[in-house]
Amino acid sequence: MTHLTRLLALCSVLILAACTKPVVWAPEEDVIAARYVHDGPTEIVVYNVISNESGRGEHAALLINASQRVLFDPAGSWTHPDSPERHDVHYGITPRQLFRYTYYHARRTHHVRIQHLEVPPATAEYILRLAEQNGPVADAYCARSIFDVLRQVPGFEGFEPSFYPNRLSEQFAQVPGVTEERIYSDAEPTERQQYTQ
Repeated sequence: MTHLTRLLALCSVLILAACTKPVVWAPEEDVIAARYVHDGPTEIVVYNVISNESGRGEHAALLINASQRVLFDPAGSWTHPDSPERHDVHYGITPRQLFRYTYYHARRTHHVRIQHLEVPPATAEYILRLAEQNGPVADAYCARSIFDVLRQVPGFEGFEPSFYPNRLSEQFAQVPGVTEERIYSDAEPTERQQYTQ
């Protein structure tokens, strides 16, 4: 192996390492212990965190209420010890955890657009499995990874993939049956809003 070949191989490894997020894989016992079955309808819910200043969507996530309720938060920064994570899928999304997640994002600088869609139990379960199989998501791929999951589901094949959360919300809003709300808060943003009480 020549010096140039070694140098190129080293550069390739460093570039790949820079593009790879750390693997987060909670132990099986933690995931089982956190399991939460919500008594509401089986549904999927798109979250879009929007800048109050620019109107730009800055982060997207997908709540899935199937045989258990989980949050697919691709490339997200939210963590909590009561919601173990495996590759951007957070388990144990109780009402309290969902409140924490929502108000982690809703603050003076941002609001959250939340879009609900009831789906059949089998569809919700399929989307849950797709999210679990997706693997870790690179930064800036949040909306794109949700598009990639949903486009595998009958009824969503016509979605046009995009990296922009607002495009995800716009297309999702066109699906019959979608309802929405927006959450605002006057809370001051902190350097790291890790946990909301």
